[in-house]
Amino acid sequence: MENFVVSARKYRPATFDTVVGQEHITTTLKNAIKTNHLASAFLFCGPRGVGKTTCARILAKTINCQNLTPEGEACDQCESCVSFTQNASFNIHELDAASNNSVEDIRNLIDQVRYPPQSGKYKIYIIDEVHMLSSAAFNAFLKTLEEPPSYAIFILATTEKHKILPTILSRCQIFDFNRIQPQHIADHLASIAQKEGITAESEALDLIAQKADGGLRDALSMFDLNVTFAADRIIRYKEVLDNLHILDYDYYFKLTDQLLAGNLPQSLLTVDEILRKGFDGHQFVVGLCRHFRDLLVCKDAATVQLLQVTENVRRQYLDQSARAPMSFLLSALSLGGQCDMNYKQAKDQRLHTELWLMKLANLRNLLDWNALPDLPLNGLRISESLIADHSVDEKKNVEPTPVQPQPSPSSRLIESHPITSEPANGYRPAAPANGTPTNGTNGAGQNGHATPTNGIATASVAAKPHIAPPTRPASSRLRSTVALTTGPVQPTNSDEPVAVVAPVRPDKPFIFEQLQAAWSAFARLRHQQNDSASEQLILNRTITLDGTTIHITLDNTLQVGYLTELKPELLGYLRDQLQNSQIQLEHKVTVQEVKKMIYSSQDKFNFMAEKNPALLELRKVLNLEVDY
Repeated sequence: MENFVVSARKYRPATFDTVVGQEHITTTLKNAIKTNHLASAFLFCGPRGVGKTTCARILAKTINCQNLTPEGEACDQCESCVSFTQNASFNIHELDAASNNSVEDIRNLIDQVRYPPQSGKYKIYIIDEVHMLSSAAFNAFLKTLEEPPSYAIFILATTEKHKILPTILSRCQIFDFNRIQPQHIADHLASIAQKEGITAESEALDLIAQKADGGLRDALSMFDLNVTFAADRIIRYKEVLDNLHILDYDYYFKLTDQLLAGNLPQSLLTVDEILRKGFDGHQFVVGLCRHFRDLLVCKDAATVQLLQVTENVRRQYLDQSARAPMSFLLSALSLGGQCDMNYKQAKDQRLHTELWLMKLANLRNLLDWNALPDLPLNGLRISESLIADHSVDEKKNVEPTPVQPQPSPSSRLIESHPITSEPANGYRPAAPANGTPTNGTNGAGQNGHATPTNGIATASVAAKPHIAPPTRPASSRLRSTVALTTGPVQPTNSDEPVAVVAPVRPDKPFIFEQLQAAWSAFARLRHQQNDSASEQLILNRTITLDGTTIHITLDNTLQVGYLTELKPELLGYLRDQLQNSQIQLEHKVTVQEVKKMIYSSQDKFNFMAEKNPALLELRKVLNLEVDY
């Protein structure tokens, strides 16, 4: 029986042209060989299975080839190439640094470097998994790597570039290998299937290419697995799904359609079917979030290239993306991120996932999607982005944002911020250009009806045509006040914006007893919220009042820290209760004198001697010692 050779070895590239997906590296290496601009040390780094060791072997064989082709490839016929193919070359040495990572192994390699090649021009040393070398081995290798003999070339390969010492990196010519694109992997698998006489569905090869995650070796291993499973030598899409235990794209597309339609029962049944097939719930959550992200990037032609799928799946994404509102995708991604972060901590993880789907299915009831134009990513409306920032547990009245500019009414109430006096809704009205008052001089409105005259006239101005600002949900809108002025509005000929100033509350005087009452009320409130002995120790201290400045004396710097944290809330409470914004709080630290405790006999004698110095004379005369 003939021994089976895996495809990763059987179809391993032997020339630079057969390397898949690394054209930027193979072209550079071929040009370096043709122009004789070879570095003394190369470092190939990148993910697993992308061709680092393969390119190192091809480079080693091509350097010593005696009859290079015009394209810069090895001839595979000369003595050097034949010996390399038969693993009998004395000029090419391959070392596995994972199992030979000590200083002694590197010293043995350095001893071999001293001898020039017997045949050929160069001696090449390929060190795979070089990041596994110890620090001492790296240091022993430094001098040889920096100044090797003219005939020695080192090729280092690693998957973890960050673990290599900077002194090693500075001595090497670094080549970064990319992950191989799924389409390139699928094309390579199709060519191998044709050589082997295997019939393969294009969707099956595309699925293997996606599962490989940019590693061609992984893709070839999965290809062999499915060839072994297919007794009739036909690789089918459904069989690949079962063999590789992959959640089909169709589940994501079907579930998204159900959520868009608000069909919660069918959504829960679809999730139940996925879980009963043995798929991990957390992986399902991550996969569905990834699906929503892919739909989002399909909203704009400039970002479709970020969708790394095959052409068949790309068409499905573009079709569903056209039917999925932007507001739904943003909300789904926001809620999905929360579900992903809290999944591990949830006691009932299935219920946690189903609650997420319930919220998504209910999004249809929150917005009139047909009324919202579906803009590309670079035209994203503010009102749509707000949806993802708010919980969908309760229904919010989000009105659709008008896109076309509309003239504002001639009379409009202006909402202003209570402190800055700026319009709270971002609207800045302008005075009329003709200089006529907007309300008229007779107090009648535009409809001919008289305006209410109760001593307070509403400030109103005519504004130029503008684009109306987005309406924010009522639950998140800042409180604002309507600025009112007394008397009729004076006409103005200026085009400057009219700033309406909100009334400022005057400061009221207060006495010390009122301050003490407010201070005690705050202390009781803090005691109910946070039973902290340190805070209560500070709040129960004696305070004094000097004008509007409160003085308090503390014992140590630790109390100062507690007061600093408490000070903003305390001052805000006092200013609100006493209706005076000028209240300030100052502190000083007075270290209390600590009485020394008397414990030993010597302490007792010293204490008595301070009161009666004659005891010291008596002790000296009698030459007495203190009894310990």
